[in-house]
Amino acid sequence: AVAEVKLRDDQYTLDHMRAFGMYNYLHLDSWYQDNVYYVDQFGRVMNLSVTLDTALQKPREVFRLPTDMTAYDDRLCASIHFSSSTWVTLSDGTGRLYLIKSGKRGNSASEKWEIVFNEELGSPFIIAHSVSFVKSDTHSIAVLLLRVEKDELDTKGSGFHITLEWVTITEIHKEGDHRYEIFKRRVLQGKSVPHYAAIEPSGDGLMILSYKPFKFMQDEDNELEENDDTKATNEKKDPLYYWQQTEDDVTVTVHVPEDITKDDIKVRFFPDNICVALKDESPLIEGKLYSFVDHESCTWIIREDKSLEISLIKKNEGLRWPELIVGDTRGEFIMDSAQCSEIAESLMHLTSEVMNPNPEKENPPCNAQELEECDAFLEDGASLCRFDGDTLKVTHVIHLGSNQYLFSVVVDPREMPCFCLRHDVDALLWQPRSDEPENMWEHIATFNALGYVQASKQDKKFMACAPDYSYAALCECMRRVFIYRQPTPLSTVLYNRKEGRQVGQVAKQLVATLEAHDPILGFQATSERLFVLTTKTMFLIKVNSGN
Repeated sequence: AVAEVKLRDDQYTLDHMRAFGMYNYLHLDSWYQDNVYYVDQFGRVMNLSVTLDTALQKPREVFRLPTDMTAYDDRLCASIHFSSSTWVTLSDGTGRLYLIKSGKRGNSASEKWEIVFNEELGSPFIIAHSVSFVKSDTHSIAVLLLRVEKDELDTKGSGFHITLEWVTITEIHKEGDHRYEIFKRRVLQGKSVPHYAAIEPSGDGLMILSYKPFKFMQDEDNELEENDDTKATNEKKDPLYYWQQTEDDVTVTVHVPEDITKDDIKVRFFPDNICVALKDESPLIEGKLYSFVDHESCTWIIREDKSLEISLIKKNEGLRWPELIVGDTRGEFIMDSAQCSEIAESLMHLTSEVMNPNPEKENPPCNAQELEECDAFLEDGASLCRFDGDTLKVTHVIHLGSNQYLFSVVVDPREMPCFCLRHDVDALLWQPRSDEPENMWEHIATFNALGYVQASKQDKKFMACAPDYSYAALCECMRRVFIYRQPTPLSTVLYNRKEGRQVGQVAKQLVATLEAHDPILGFQATSERLFVLTTKTMFLIKVNSGN
């Protein structure tokens, strides 16, 4: 039977359930076709490699974990990740990491798993991701370890936090001695289990998609520096000037010191520039105005409350300025109530409760009343972050808003895993491209209406799609598997009765019911087959017959 590890009484949070209770016990080796692995109760790593459906082999043992796993009370499930076509990272769930040289896998004669590194790395973890890369002729493996740890300082929340440890193991050549050693260990901490966490193929960065943000836990010295920075930003300075605008003019108010007289102030107006200086000091305000002004009609006065008031006459009447001086953030814009209501009115049609507040437009905008209960999801507002491996700082952030994360899939094992997000009713597949900073996430496939369909499956446990995008699939906790094919041309003529138009393509949905009474523990999709694992049985569903 599969080495399933049930949650203990002290693993009661949603994060424990997400990380370990919903763990996928079936591991797909994307480097070889239709090649899956699982770990059984004896600690054996079992492999099933399918080439012909007519000649199915029994699962075979490729490796045996050296530790007796039953002796540990606080262990997690064993986890596997295939770093390359010949390297594997493996954890037995007790906190020990194995780095294994496997040779070519997938039922080939050259497959032989040898341990080249094994070390105790602290409390139990599961492997989230790993990559193998070569830099200046040195081979390294980077692994991402996931832990849910007790947090003594968290009195209001769940009492736990999530850590992701990024470990780099590098080969060392010393006088005839050739071995692998830990080169770097870095830890990120967050408050929710990431939906997606992966290291870039070059080992230079990290991408995390999560509901709550993650940040690197730095050493003491760095933390002090960081605190100084945050203090500086927290002590917010008063604005240097305030400004207001109407259709045809802009008024700027600057507070000046008590002892300043009219003769000390120098204000110079230009068609698209302004310069304000006190006495002979460097200019207080200087720079390019957002738009042109009639500089000969501009004026300034000193008010009784010792403030300097400057009036600028707009050249282009009616143009609303988003800023006074281009790139200057030292001022604050004050909007009067009439302008507020005018803007609110112009945005009314986007956020109205009325079905169609703008009757000239045929289709009303997205209406919240059309959404059903199952469309709402818990973590509205996840974000996708890219961390730089050297500076440990975030270089890119994307707020996903209501684009719900659905699943991830490996399309090309040399690239990072893709992730699938819900966009309105559809599901879109995104491929991260870490080597293209300007275009870091590329949309590579669409599953029509999958976002809508999956929302109604309240019992869903795993979701996947074929690496060639020919179908998407999801399974419930027990027995049922749903397969959604991409649209294909029809061989017969079909009409839509309502609209009277001919339908060119139809996308088929299939449901398979497994003859099993055990819960589904693993689920993987390849271009031709679906592999479904329960405690004692492995099911193969042939989806695409290749013709």
